[in-house]
Order: sequence, then C-alpha cells, then structure tokens
Amino acid sequence: MTQRQRRTRRASPARPEDAAGPAAVAGGPPPSLTLDALGRKCPIPIIMLADRIRDVAIGQIIEVLADDPAAKTDLPAWCALKSHEFVRAADLPVGWSFLVRRSY
Repeated sequence: MTQRQRRTRRASPARPEDAAGPAAVAGGPPPSLTLDALGRKCPIPIIMLADRIRDVAIGQIIEVLADDPAAKTDLPAWCALKSHEFVRAADLPVGWSFLVRRSY
C-alpha cells in the first residue's frame, strides 16, 4: 500500500464507523473521500485537497482531517479562491474535520 493510499479512504455508508463521524453528527451526507492530514503542517493539507478534489464527482463532499492551526483559515480561503464550497469545520479530539463540496 502506498503512502497516498494510507492517507485517504473512501467513505462507505454501510460502515458503522462512518455513521458516527463528524459529518453524520451534523446531519449532513457522509463525505465521499476523507483526506488524513493529521500531523502535517501548512501547506500540506491544502496540497492534498487540491491534488485529490477531482477524485470525487461535482457536488460531492471531501473531508479533510487536520491539526495544524493554519488549516482553520487556509481551507476556507482556498475554497473561496477556487470557487468550491466550504461546508463547515468541526472540532475533533485532535484537530478538526473540514468539509468541502466540489463545485466544478
């Protein structure tokens, strides 16, 4: 398994652990793709998102997990710059979960 494969996972609504995830708690749809940027510093979470956003269909959600404080401002700013929808951020025990909807 490559490092890229270890750092991402496809969400499956049938998996019970996804039902309790941050997106499900907020009442939103589960993310189509989760990017694990925990332990990575700026600008890596943005680079990971930019590299993988085309892996999901238009209108689907990507979840980015990050614990670098810069991600709290960088991810919404990147979404505005690139015209993707920043859905929300949620606190996790370590870091945050950021949801982004692909717009084009």
